[in-house]
Amino acid sequence: MLVGSCEPGREGLMAWLTGPGRLGRILLVVCLTASGLAALTCVSPAVAVAQDEEIAADAAADPEPEGKSYLTFLVEALGLKYVIIFLLLSFGLVALLVMCFMQFRKVVMMPPALSQQFEQHLENKEFQQAYELAKNDESYLGRVLAAGMSKLQSGYPAAVEAMQAAENEQAMTLEHKISYVSLVGALAPMFGLLGTVDGMVAAFMLIAQRDTAPKPSELAVGISQALVTTLIGLWLAIPAIACYGLFKNWLQRFNTDVDDEAMRLMAQFKTMGKKTG
Repeated sequence: MLVGSCEPGREGLMAWLTGPGRLGRILLVVCLTASGLAALTCVSPAVAVAQDEEIAADAAADPEPEGKSYLTFLVEALGLKYVIIFLLLSFGLVALLVMCFMQFRKVVMMPPALSQQFEQHLENKEFQQAYELAKNDESYLGRVLAAGMSKLQSGYPAAVEAMQAAENEQAMTLEHKISYVSLVGALAPMFGLLGTVDGMVAAFMLIAQRDTAPKPSELAVGISQALVTTLIGLWLAIPAIACYGLFKNWLQRFNTDVDDEAMRLMAQFKTMGKKTG
């Protein structure tokens, strides 16, 4: 049925195109086809321009956020609470490092002038002056020599024991000072871990309180806090632990050097026995 119905229409169209006046009819068909293509080509750019304008309007209505500096991003990610905590740790660590670097020097622990003047007094048999010189000196070596000179009346072995006790006391005092550097190195990553847990809990609470998925920018607040607190904690912990190991090695070396110097200066009293009666 369909084939039969289509054949007469096709034959009629061919007869209309090939019949008398066919040139005019063909030109008419060509003009109609060209006008249709022209209409399509005119509409398409107009639609494209309209779409571009719509995209530009959306971009103008929702502009991209301005770029932030790295420091600003870190401060905003940390929040006031963790900014205060890490600032206190930073200031404390800097103060401790400056104090230790100023004190852990050979010229401070073992002043050359003290050794020279003390040895000169001993050569001149000026024992009281040597004792006063060591007693008034606040250095590591001065305290050890003063302790030994104070026990010379009881003999050289007693003086050596007193010097060893003074060395242990001074070493313990210095060990306590550098232990605070280690404490900062231990606390900093712990506060970083606390911030990590705090930030992740905040992010999951945001997800739990919403019926729909929250925006990535909203989740980024808690996640950035979680990561930045860990980052700052490691920044503080790494130099603190490294400096603590360095100070500990220096202290062990100074203990040995002070002991050798004190024993050298007090060597002339080796023949002194313990006084009796």
